[in-house]
Amino acid sequence: MRLTAVRRLLSITALSALLAAGLHAQGGGQAPAPQTPPDPRVGLKAGIRDAGIAAKGMELVTSLPKPAGFDDPTGTGGLAFANSDIAFQKNLLILGNFNGINFFDIEDPKRAKHQLAMPCPGGQGDVSVYGKLMFMSVEQTNGRVDCGIAPPPPPPAAAPAGAAGAPPAAGRAGRGAPLAPDPMRFRGVRIFDISDPRTPKQIAAVQTCRGSHTHTLVTDPKDKANIYIYGSGTGGVRSGEELKDCVADTSDPNTSLFSIDVIKVPLASPEKAMVVNRPRIFADTTTGAVSGLWQGGNHGAGTQSSSMTNQCHDITAYPALGLAAGACSGNGILLDISDPVHPKRLDDVADPSFAYWHSASFNNDGTKVLFTDEWGGGTSPRCRASDPLNWGADAIFNIVDKHLKFAGYYKMPAAQTDQENCVAHNGSLIPVPGRDIKVQAWYQGGASVLDFTDGAHPVEIAYFDRGPLFADKLVTGGYWSTYWFNGQIYGSEIFRGLDILKLVPTDMLTQNEIDAANLIKFDELNVQSQPKFVWPASFTVARAYLDQLARTKALTPERIAATMKAMSDLDAMPAGAAKTKAVADLNAMATAFATDAAKAKPIDAARLTALSKVIIAKNAAK
Repeated sequence: MRLTAVRRLLSITALSALLAAGLHAQGGGQAPAPQTPPDPRVGLKAGIRDAGIAAKGMELVTSLPKPAGFDDPTGTGGLAFANSDIAFQKNLLILGNFNGINFFDIEDPKRAKHQLAMPCPGGQGDVSVYGKLMFMSVEQTNGRVDCGIAPPPPPPAAAPAGAAGAPPAAGRAGRGAPLAPDPMRFRGVRIFDISDPRTPKQIAAVQTCRGSHTHTLVTDPKDKANIYIYGSGTGGVRSGEELKDCVADTSDPNTSLFSIDVIKVPLASPEKAMVVNRPRIFADTTTGAVSGLWQGGNHGAGTQSSSMTNQCHDITAYPALGLAAGACSGNGILLDISDPVHPKRLDDVADPSFAYWHSASFNNDGTKVLFTDEWGGGTSPRCRASDPLNWGADAIFNIVDKHLKFAGYYKMPAAQTDQENCVAHNGSLIPVPGRDIKVQAWYQGGASVLDFTDGAHPVEIAYFDRGPLFADKLVTGGYWSTYWFNGQIYGSEIFRGLDILKLVPTDMLTQNEIDAANLIKFDELNVQSQPKFVWPASFTVARAYLDQLARTKALTPERIAATMKAMSDLDAMPAGAAKTKAVADLNAMATAFATDAAKAKPIDAARLTALSKVIIAKNAAK
């Protein structure tokens, strides 16, 4: 969260008409998708625990309220008690909050339970986990080295009445003034030992000049002794008196702006973690000027005004491919992280529809990256019928020869009210083989599941939404993050608590596809350190591909039915001559699919090839 577009060639009247027709996505020329009856998300009843609910393809499993000390029942606390991001480790869910961290036992999602509340204020408290280590971002000036509560800052020294710089008698003296240096202030990345998650112990606190708004855990396949943290600070630069070498002056070559922090964490002695580089990933490649990317301002008449690129809000690493995607204020950037201490920018893009580049997700193949725009900072209503459909949206780029090529936009299609903060926010891939599917949070716009397999024509395939928190006022709430983990979707609800949801089959996502996704299991998941999905050789995966080929009519119903039957029969057969023949017959079908791929459309060709390979591999394993 943060406290943007070619002008659409549509009038408000035309835009409203498109919304009424159910425009699911905006991209490279796709036609509006008709939607009848009207979207059930429009006009939901307001309420905290009794809000109206609309869902398609998703089902609420359970909902857990916030624990005492982390809730704000009247909605008057601002973000002081807001839930934020999530990390997972086996049966443990770690939920960040502006007031600290909460731990949940999710061994049985239907009976998930709160395990521990750990007050530790200092900002949104983004979390990640690696083995026995937990990491927490701290950016706000109320962060304390010991996780304690910061005392209120003292008023500035009084100046003689009428003297230059003297505050007005009845004014708000010191408001906005720099805080005095404080050796107990902490802004950076905390490291905890959670060997026993019931008693976390802080073992290191790495101070940084701008604090850590978010961070990304980066592993290096060539370096098993260390892990790395990319710290992204978006706050003001602290004084050099408080932390050595911090420089706010943008004209100084050592300025603390225009960089990220690379923290090295030795796994054998994590208490020795330290900043080892502040790479100038925004530098002009010709002149070397550190401020080499977007300088701030709009992109021309009728476009968004984008923030200057002197920071990243969020970086998503894909260690298996040696790549990272940075959502960096006024730009989206692609990084080579094969040497994680010295990331190098491969490409950068700006977009006249984007106000603030917020977060990023790769597809599983690493051939696309989806960036989000947090227009309005996450606390404003930006999904109303009058709001442009490519502002506050996703922008999807294909990665071609390590360069970003724009494909299309996607925005949650249901019009929201003035009482609902709504804009693109955090989400994760859902591991359905043969498709690029993401579940994404839209604050009070709910959770939206989109298929961006065709990046120019993304489409919504499932959703879950509640009505606004209050009918008569806007209080920041809704989903901060919605992440898939081991068969469930977990939603960090800013105001209400924690939701656990699951996918249910529809004509746009079959049970076979859901079953194939559920074959993927992780011991740990930090979404900004994106893992690669590798599906087992299984007939469950083959059935998912067959359902997709049926949906696109790439195979006849007769061939699909025959293949489905052959796999089912084979599963039930005992060893012997009949099974040997059945394997040979099914392999012949698989070989024919590979031959058919040469004449199919590209996406169907990929599925036919994958179907052939998985059947043959499964049979070879018998």
